[in-house]
Amino acid sequence: MMTHERLAKDILTAVGGPENVERATHCATRLRLVLKDEGKVDKEAVEALDKVAGSVFSGGQYQIIIGLGVPQLHKAFLVAMGTPETDKVTGGEKQETNLFNQFFKVIVSIMTPTFGVMAAAGILKGLLALLLAGGILKEADGAYQIWHAISEAFFYYLPVWVGFNASKVFGGNPFVGAALGAALVYPDILNLQTAGEALTFFGIPIVLVNYTQSLFPAMLSSFVAVAIEKFFAKRLNETISWMFTPFLTFFIAAPLAFLVLGPVMSWLSNTLATIVMTIYGISPILFGIIGGAFWQLVVIFGLHYAFVPILINNTFNLGQDPLNAVFSVTVTALAGAAIGFALKSKNPKNKSLGYSVGLTGLVGITEPIIYSVALPYRRQFIYAMISGGIAGAIQGINQAVAYAFGGGGLMAFPLFIAPDGNMKSFYSFLLASIVAFFGPIVLNVIFGTGEDKQ
Repeated sequence: MMTHERLAKDILTAVGGPENVERATHCATRLRLVLKDEGKVDKEAVEALDKVAGSVFSGGQYQIIIGLGVPQLHKAFLVAMGTPETDKVTGGEKQETNLFNQFFKVIVSIMTPTFGVMAAAGILKGLLALLLAGGILKEADGAYQIWHAISEAFFYYLPVWVGFNASKVFGGNPFVGAALGAALVYPDILNLQTAGEALTFFGIPIVLVNYTQSLFPAMLSSFVAVAIEKFFAKRLNETISWMFTPFLTFFIAAPLAFLVLGPVMSWLSNTLATIVMTIYGISPILFGIIGGAFWQLVVIFGLHYAFVPILINNTFNLGQDPLNAVFSVTVTALAGAAIGFALKSKNPKNKSLGYSVGLTGLVGITEPIIYSVALPYRRQFIYAMISGGIAGAIQGINQAVAYAFGGGGLMAFPLFIAPDGNMKSFYSFLLASIVAFFGPIVLNVIFGTGEDKQ
C-alpha cells in the first residue's frame, strides 16, 4: 500500500520537482499547489497514482484530489520539498497578475484553517437550540452555559482568528494581526458602540461599529498592518526591531482600522449582503433550481471557495443565509447518486466504491464521489443534478435559511435550527434532503447506472 511519503515524492516529481512549487496548501480533500510553470506538470502521471482521484487546474492552482487523508499527505509533501515548517518554498512567490486569482488564493489561505472549527461551532449552536426548544436544557443550566460559550466564542471573536491567519498569509507577525482583531472587538469599545456614545481621535469622529463575527475588516486591517510592519522591519536595527516594529505598527494601524478600514469594509460587507439577497429575492425558486442543479459543477472547477466569503458574510451580517441552504442539498444528491450506483451495479468493485464514497458524501465531502463515480459515469452526475434542482426548488419555495456556516450532509441539519428554536427551515431541509438522496436511487433503478457507457 502506498504511503503518504511515497505518494508525496511521486507527486512532487510529476509536478516538476521542488523548484517548480511556490506554495503547497490543502482544503478538505485537495492538495493545492501554486506552480511556477504549469506546463511542467505530467497530469497523466499524477492521476495514475494510487489514492489520487483526479486533478484540475483552477483558480491559479493545480488541485489534486486526494480525499480525507490530504492533511497527512500535505505534511509529507512539505517534508519532501524540504520545508516541513512552512507551506512556502524558499525564494518567494511569483506575483499573480489576475486579480481574481489573487483574491481567490488569499481567501482560501486565510479561511481554510478555520472551516472545520467553524462548522463544529455551527453544529453545536444548532444542537443547543434544539435542546432548548425540546426543554431538555434551560439557559440557566451550567451545561448549556459552557457549550453556549464555546459555540458563540468562535464566531464572536472571528476577527481575532482572521487577523492571525491573514497576517500569516501576508507574511507578517500573526500575533500583530490577532491583536488588531482583538482590538476591534474589545469590550470597552463595544460598550461605547452599544450605548451610542460619540468617540473621536484627536478631533476626528470615529464611526463605532460592532465588529464581532465580522470577516473583512480584520482581513484588510491585517493587510495594511503587514505593510507597515515590513516597512519598519527593514529600517530598524534588529536589536530594537523585535519590540519597536510591533509598537509602531500598533501605533499606526489601530487608528487606521477604526477610522477608515473597519467602517469601509463593514459598509462593503453590508452592501454585498444586500446585493446577494436582492438577487435571491427576485426568484427564490429559480435560484433554488439553478443552485441545486449546478452547484457541484462549481466544485469541480475548485471555485467553490470563492463563494465562502459571501456565505459567511450573509451568515454574520444577516444572521442567516439562504444560499448555503440550497447548496447543502447538492451534497445529499451526490451521496444518493453514489449509493444508488452501488445498489444497482453488478460489479463488486464498483459496489464497494459507491458505498464508500457515498458514506463520505453523507458527512459532507463530495469530491471523492465526483471524481470516482459522477464524472466517470456521467449519468450519475445527471441524476444528482436533477434531484438537486428539485430539492433546491423546495428550499426556495420554503425560503429556507441556514443560521450558521457549515458543510452539507447529515451534519448540516443542526445549522437549520433557528436560535429561537423555530424549526421551519429544518423541516424544509429534511424534506429537500429526502428528495435529493432518494431521487438518484430511483433514477438508477429505472434507467440504470450507465456503466456500459462509461
